Amino acid sequence: MTSSASRSPGDPVAAPARPAGTRDHRVDALRGVALLMMFVDHIPQNVLNRFTLRNVGFADAAEIFVLLAGYASWLAYGRNFDRVGLRAGIGRVLRRCARLYVFQAVMVVVTTATIRQWRHFWPVPVDFLEPELAHGLSSFWRVMFLDALPSNLNILPLYIVLLLCFPLIYLLIRWGLVPTLVLSGGLWVLINVDPTINFPNWLDPDGWYFDPLAWQFLFTLGACGAVLAGRHGGCLPRVGWLRLLCCAYLAVSALEAFPWSQWGLPDLRPFALAAPDKSVLAPLRLLDVMSIFYLVQSSVAARRGAEGRLGQVMALFGRHSLEVFSVGTVIDLYARLVFTTFGDGWGLQIAVNVIGFAVLWGLATVLDRRRVRQKEAAARAKQAATERLRDSQRPGAHGGPSVSSPPTPAVLEKAH
Repeated sequence: MTSSASRSPGDPVAAPARPAGTRDHRVDALRGVALLMMFVDHIPQNVLNRFTLRNVGFADAAEIFVLLAGYASWLAYGRNFDRVGLRAGIGRVLRRCARLYVFQAVMVVVTTATIRQWRHFWPVPVDFLEPELAHGLSSFWRVMFLDALPSNLNILPLYIVLLLCFPLIYLLIRWGLVPTLVLSGGLWVLINVDPTINFPNWLDPDGWYFDPLAWQFLFTLGACGAVLAGRHGGCLPRVGWLRLLCCAYLAVSALEAFPWSQWGLPDLRPFALAAPDKSVLAPLRLLDVMSIFYLVQSSVAARRGAEGRLGQVMALFGRHSLEVFSVGTVIDLYARLVFTTFGDGWGLQIAVNVIGFAVLWGLATVLDRRRVRQKEAAARAKQAATERLRDSQRPGAHGGPSVSSPPTPAVLEKAH
């Protein structure tokens, strides 16, 4: 056994393992931060978007969201495949995809109906909705079949496609992490070399804004990260030189991405690089989000912070990401309409942000209380099933020793 005194500075340090049964809130908290930043970023007139991640790095909240989606998918579905089998696991993935599609369809209908009605009372710039939808509904079916993706409504379709690919990613990971990353990374490189390879989008000749063939690599990296963290007590291995390298890269990224002119400050960019392409997940954006993820998931301090009061508030949003994102997208629409129609003065800035955050917090709180009640009900049902089984096997319970068979997997699954 190697002692700490004989370990070289470059060797990875294993983070202390979490006690059994405890939950690592870092993923939920980081996802909650990303959701709130996306809510702010989707309102161009909102002054708060001057303080979001996109101002201090090449990547933004969208990259965080997709990476964590891959991480959470392994925790939710990858381990479930091992327990219930591939066929049942795929069924669960398909049900989740159907739920995602329902939320996407509702957002499309609400967005289209709201803008078409708003135009009866106040003018609405055409960029709020593609002209094909703003002036007629003959092509509306294309949106419902994901053949046309309006702006600000293109993240959930990406998530649906990536989640549909998860069973294949799972099989590749079972084969090995290295082959998985080589195949997934090779496809990402191909798309960066030839960005014309994309899914068709009737509203945009360039295709999907988030090219799934490129973004699948980020999703896959998240899933692989979950596997690797699971082998080290829930944390990524802590390597000193790698953490320093990540910090240095993020510092350069912050200098390059900061809007110096917007703040009336001298330009301090060391290289004056052009903004990396988001559609194909350009390398600089990928390195940015991976650096953030590694620093968080290899940090014991970050774990403690996620367990604190502020971290728990962020985790509250992250645990209900689909509902928070969808409602936040609708609020963004109304906020943009209000700012465009009535101005973006300080009074409206305060009102829109306070109301928006309050609605999202209230929604997350209600959903979390319901989740807790459901878990308690499931625990009571499991305990009751266990007690009934124990009673049925007790000698003399039916006039003699019980010969009942052990509970079937279906009974245990129902108890869960």
